[in-house]
Amino acid sequence: MRILSWNVNGLRSALSKGLMDLVRKTSYDVLMFQEVKTNQIPIDFLAIPYKVFLNASRRKGYSGTLTLSNTEPISVKYGIGNEEFDSEGRVISLEFSSLYVINVYFPNSGEELKRLEYKIRFNHEFQKFVTSLPKPAVICGDFNVAHEEIDIARPKENENHAGFTSQEREWFHQFLLSGFVDTYRLFVKEGGHYTWWSYRFHARERNVGWRIDYCLVSEELKSRVRKADILTDLTGSDHAPVTLDIEV
Repeated sequence: MRILSWNVNGLRSALSKGLMDLVRKTSYDVLMFQEVKTNQIPIDFLAIPYKVFLNASRRKGYSGTLTLSNTEPISVKYGIGNEEFDSEGRVISLEFSSLYVINVYFPNSGEELKRLEYKIRFNHEFQKFVTSLPKPAVICGDFNVAHEEIDIARPKENENHAGFTSQEREWFHQFLLSGFVDTYRLFVKEGGHYTWWSYRFHARERNVGWRIDYCLVSEELKSRVRKADILTDLTGSDHAPVTLDIEV
């Protein structure tokens, strides 16, 4: 199974920048998009050989996830079963014969960390949801946290800023310890590889970024992982797509 995950920072904007070329010309089995900011499936997606699943936020022009799959899943779950969080359209879970494939867009802690408490509550509820599933899982999306200092270009300057607080990093660390693997780190051990750059100060050109988008797998799937990558050449968003090849 070949998987691509991308925070597109607005689906309509991404479509205007050539997203459909990526969908049509590549051979991904599952494509997962975050921060789609739409409550309707675009007409472009009705003419492609994929099943389309949208979890829209009730608030217009905000958040939301969309997943494309070239095979019909056994079942689809929208959200994590908690209304406080599910109204923002942050999770889509597809069940296949041997695993779940989960598209997730974690909350941002926000300016002055105004949503940090909300995010940590979401994190724990998401973890409860994932660990309750009867099959192992592939979890891809924008986690809105840089795990280690090597995952951020300027760690000292960003200590206790949104996405690099001790609470967020500790939760992510404990989540991995509970039985999940950061697939990119199976192949690349050094820093300097990022998935998000500010639009300000030519940050992307200077590679002053953060690695906050991940593909994780349950520990029992680790031996099936064949490749994990960051597609930094693909623009159209302030994030780069992350990819995973896994045997199923």
